[in-house]
Amino acid sequence: MLRRALIGASASLGLAETAAAQPRGAAAARPQARTPPAPTAPPASSPIGPVDTIARNVVLIDFETGATLLNKQADERMPPASMSKLMTMYVVFEHIKAGRLRLDQLLPVSDTAWRMGGSRMFLERASTVSVDDLSRGVIIQSGNDACVALAEGISGSERAFTELMNNMGRELGLTGSSFHNATGWPDPEHRMTPRDLATLARRVILDHPDSYRLYGERSFRWNNINQENRNPLLGRVAGADGLKTGHTEEAGYCLTASVKRGERRLILVVAGLPTMRARYEESERLIEWGFREFDNVVLFRAADTIDQVPVYLGDRPSVPLVGGREVVATVPRGWRESLQAKVRFDAPVPAPVVKGQELGRIEVSGRGVPPMSLPLYAGADVDRLGVVARIPAVISRMIGGGT
Repeated sequence: MLRRALIGASASLGLAETAAAQPRGAAAARPQARTPPAPTAPPASSPIGPVDTIARNVVLIDFETGATLLNKQADERMPPASMSKLMTMYVVFEHIKAGRLRLDQLLPVSDTAWRMGGSRMFLERASTVSVDDLSRGVIIQSGNDACVALAEGISGSERAFTELMNNMGRELGLTGSSFHNATGWPDPEHRMTPRDLATLARRVILDHPDSYRLYGERSFRWNNINQENRNPLLGRVAGADGLKTGHTEEAGYCLTASVKRGERRLILVVAGLPTMRARYEESERLIEWGFREFDNVVLFRAADTIDQVPVYLGDRPSVPLVGGREVVATVPRGWRESLQAKVRFDAPVPAPVVKGQELGRIEVSGRGVPPMSLPLYAGADVDRLGVVARIPAVISRMIGGGT
């Protein structure tokens, strides 16, 4: 395994020219930091040091790079309350995408759905409601009755629907999640981690961008009852466009939120806050901290050759190693003095080599830099030498000790 240091101090930084000049997707003027409330528990950890917060659980990630900017018990299995409706709707979106469900399809409202307590869409018993309206009832109004109507309409029962939720959770890599209902209703076995919620939020945005727009709608009227979207950041924090609140006595006040400014998006999950006001103020403060303290920079463009990998028995001696896409890192202010990147690959790689074949990885780290590891690929095809042409190469390798 070869290990090459490509990036050290700023003098040897091999960045794309425009990236060295300014951060990727630089935002406009940034607001002043809000004075944090007095912490009542240990602070959150970050690559640049501890950050006080009264939230019991926090995770803040960069959408593009996956870098974790804040972590406070991010892997604790906790009651997600209504934030678990993100999984309910992900399953619905998947059914719509696969053609197994239509937005204009009418689903019946059972007695079970009609009798649901907690937050409601106020469905009428024995009525039929479109999937489109039920989706808004879940996303905007957090309707437990709408969740059950969708679950029963898809699987026949809420219990059967939770099997779909759990299967989908495993497919998405939600290793700390277990679903026992479609609503987030209190259940000792119904659990998610903040990190799983952030992962799920990212997948909602990536996999279902058209449906995701529902999370940004400010209000929805049903049965002559108008309800505002419960997300406190919408219309109050620049760039906020989703996702879901939650609250139970055990969970406290919670929020999974997404905020996009320019080309950059952050996803925040907070839980265990004491009041609705604290949920808004802490979420706003931590989001602003993330945009203020970190930026994304382009290390390499998609077509840039990062290194050359020797090829054994190929019709060319080496193959270029490329990122296949822009290699972007999330870095703090002052990053030039601490950013390091190392390329790892096995060499020589045996021919034939196919363009796009994964050959190694680039690992980015440094003081205050969230660690990240990304795959690197062959930038060209390399054919295998013919039988006669291979003989000198084999002999040379044997004489040279098989290096």
